[in-house]
Amino acid sequence: MMQTQVSRWPIVAAFAMVGAATQVLWLSFAPVTTVAAEHYGVSESAIGWLANVFPLFYVVLAIPAGLLLDRWFTQALAAGAVLTAVGGLLRLIGDDFVWVLTGQIVIAIAQPLVLNAITGITGRYLAEEDRPAGIAIGSASTFAGMIIAFLLGAIFTDAEQLGTLIAIGAAFSLIAAVVLVVALRTPFAFSHQRPPAGLAALRIAWNDDFIRRLCVLVFFPFGTFVALTTFAQALLEPAGVDSGTASIILLLNVLAGVVGCAVLPIVAARRGWELKMLVLGAITAFLGCVALAVAPGAIVAYGSLTLIGFLLLPALPIVLAMTERRSGEVEGTAAGLIWMSGNLGGLVVATIVGLLVDHPGPAFLVAGIAALLAVPLVRGIGPYLGADAEVETADPTH
Repeated sequence: MMQTQVSRWPIVAAFAMVGAATQVLWLSFAPVTTVAAEHYGVSESAIGWLANVFPLFYVVLAIPAGLLLDRWFTQALAAGAVLTAVGGLLRLIGDDFVWVLTGQIVIAIAQPLVLNAITGITGRYLAEEDRPAGIAIGSASTFAGMIIAFLLGAIFTDAEQLGTLIAIGAAFSLIAAVVLVVALRTPFAFSHQRPPAGLAALRIAWNDDFIRRLCVLVFFPFGTFVALTTFAQALLEPAGVDSGTASIILLLNVLAGVVGCAVLPIVAARRGWELKMLVLGAITAFLGCVALAVAPGAIVAYGSLTLIGFLLLPALPIVLAMTERRSGEVEGTAAGLIWMSGNLGGLVVATIVGLLVDHPGPAFLVAGIAALLAVPLVRGIGPYLGADAEVETADPTH
């Protein structure tokens, strides 16, 4: 039977608010690490763990969250939104590190239930032709949340303003949760087959060679992005780039990524350029990192990191859109595999780059090579999408 319903964009907008909220709360203390460490009487490394718990929990919980979303989508996503708000509120209970860490852990547990739902929300509420745009918006909202966190950190910089910073994050997450929970009372606009119970959904997703290839693919560009955003300031400092300038450069990097995620995946899906965009983003990231290794400085960093943000970050929504089209009733589990692989890439590549932080040239080259490793993997998934979508080869007879 043909579907006659129209896409329900307000629900996607409500989801985007919660997606942004998870990132605002995740990075609340990143711009004010030194101030927060002095305020709570802990080391800067301890403050760093307020953010580091997120990828660690994501790697552990990505698959269980995906299984829950596939089986009980509305309830699981609503739980993720509510837990995000609860974690934000817990940080307000006491003005000490224990309560802040407790809140961060609760938010980190909630995050996979929210972000894994990007493909599910589009599949249930958007017409097929609108789903790439919905996934692009959902992905862009997470990077927009990063920008909000950076801006709030730039505004509320003093120790006595930390309470205000935390309160704003809690209020935003609470409002977003209420809006999404109310929106989720709307019935699905498009029918969705119920997945098998237990671990069968995981077996279906993992047994698909295409999904496995996408997991390996996303490992590298995600790892490059995390490594650059984590260590760019430290790597650029020997070249005379101060922390204030580095913060602006990173803000432009993420802002360019928001624009790229909102625009490029939609154009790529409509024109069949998904693989070409993935290759372009990986090569751009490699060349940008080479430029930073050879000629580090503010001007090169502005240009390179802005281009990297614009062309590399859209790899995530492009891969998620391909996952949604392929995975059917196990889309939540498949998305969980993609997010888990991306977070693993972030941990691995960022760790290697961090070990080289006193050697900026090699560190930038490692980040660039990680991105370049995605290119042969993109070529490998071409046959799964049909001849029209394959990346052109050097053979002039084809």
